[in-house]
This record gives sequence, C-alpha cells and structure tokens, in this order.
Amino acid sequence: MQSRSDLTTEFALLLVLSTLWGASYTFIKIGVETIPPLTLIAARTLIAGLLLAAIIRSSGLAWPRDRTIWRRFMIQAGLNSVVPFTLIAWAERTVEAGLATILNATSPIFTFLLTALVTHHEPVTLRKLVGVAAGLAGTCLIVGTEALGGLGRELWAQIAIVAATICYAGAAIMGKSFKGLNPMLPAAGSLLSGALVLIPLALVVDHPWTLAPSLRSVLALAALATVSTAAAMVIYFRLVQTLGSIGATAQSYLRVPIGVAIAVAGLGERLAPSAWIGLACVVLGVIAMTLPSRKGVMDGRETVR
Repeated sequence: MQSRSDLTTEFALLLVLSTLWGASYTFIKIGVETIPPLTLIAARTLIAGLLLAAIIRSSGLAWPRDRTIWRRFMIQAGLNSVVPFTLIAWAERTVEAGLATILNATSPIFTFLLTALVTHHEPVTLRKLVGVAAGLAGTCLIVGTEALGGLGRELWAQIAIVAATICYAGAAIMGKSFKGLNPMLPAAGSLLSGALVLIPLALVVDHPWTLAPSLRSVLALAALATVSTAAAMVIYFRLVQTLGSIGATAQSYLRVPIGVAIAVAGLGERLAPSAWIGLACVVLGVIAMTLPSRKGVMDGRETVR
C-alpha cells in the first residue's frame, strides 16, 4: 500500500499524462502548417523511438532477438503509429485540434466493439452497452449535419480521424500479445519500426530537403516527439505499474476536456453547440466503458498497491 504522498504523485502524473496526450493534437495542428503530414509523423516516430531506445540502453534492458516479435512490432507500428498518426496529421490540415481530440477519444468504444464482436474476452454488460450507445451518439453529433450536405473534404478528414481511432483500438487489443515483455520494448520497437516505413515514404513523397518549415512548426514537432510521445510513454508505463489499469483507462477521458481546452486557449478555436453536446456524450460513454466496477477492482487488485 502506497502512502498518501505517493498517491498524490501518481495522480499528478496521471494528470500530466492526460495533458501531454491532449496537447498532441494542438502540436500536430501547428506542425502541419508548414510541414507535410508524412514528414511530420516520420520525424515524430523517429525522434521518439530513438529517445526511448536511449532509455532502454541506459536501463540495461535487452532487445528481443526473436524475429516473430519484431514482425509483431511492425504490425503494431502500422496500427499504433504509421496509419493513425498519418491520418490524424493529414486530417488536422482542415479539422480543428479540439474536434480531433474529441473524435479520437472514442478509441475505447471501438476497442470494446472489437472485443465483443471478435475476441470475446470480456463480458458484454449493460453499463458498457450504454457507454457504446452514448459514445457513438456523441460521435454523430460531433460530425454534425455535414454528412447530409455531401461528402466534402472536412467530412473525409473527420472520417480519417475515426479510422485512426479504430486503428488504435486494434493496436490496444494486439498489445496484449506482448505480455511478458517490458512495456518499453514494444513501445520503442514499434516506433522505430514505424519510422523505417515512414521515412522512405516521406523522402519520396515530400522531398523534405526542399521544405522551409517555420520555427513555429519545428518547435511543435519537437514538443510532439519529445514531450507528447517519448516522455508521455515513459510516464504511462510507470503508471501501469503503480496504478494498474487505471493509468491506462483514465487518461482516455481525462485528455478530452484537457485537449479541447488547450485547443480553445492556444488556437482560439470554437466548437459548435452540437459538438459540445457530443463531447459530453463521448466523455460519459468512455467513462462507462472503461471505469472498472467495484467488484472488478477488488478482484483484479486494480487498487493502488
């Protein structure tokens, strides 16, 4: 059992983690102002992967030598970084950062849907079904009436963010296959594997040596890679050990109001009334989906130890 001061530290870190991940959408929005999405995400994955690799080296951890594990790292990279990072970066050229934050917060909902329909490793409870309904209703409210007005570029961008969210759901399910490995290894391994895919694509498509990014975009990229990716992952893996599944689930809904607040304060964005209602539905839905029951907490030892 941890002391009250230890608990305060861990919950403070949980708030920090939610802030870092919530801020990533604003960093992406600023980054793509003058840096093409592929180049931005290739640099993000490479820088973050190298930083985590340096942490692994300094901690004395050994990289796995099994080729099967590295193939899984590559698949995880596709689901957790290559495809979703690129889709979100492309989408945020037209979609506001606050909107992207809300749409991407539906990941636990899609995780549950894939679990219930494909893996069947969790019971389908009434509370979770209510959460699914609320979350999907919120997503529809956020996208709004644009769907009735034709398929414009912004609608496709919103769909791209939802597609990225589904990728994150698949990545969360596949992540269970890395049980037994130090969590740092699949994190760094998948980021570096993703960089191996993204860097050649960025070189061919964007010709980054011809770009002239603004200082504002470069600083946003640096913050995105070091703070919202590498540092956030380190904090996350600590919380997994100290707070159990709470650290993995609470940030899913905590980062929504934080991310929207950062976008509103930092970029001067405004959300339509229907989007605010959708935000409330999404937050309530994700809470209902992810909050462990009292019995589950006691049986699963998910209390702080």
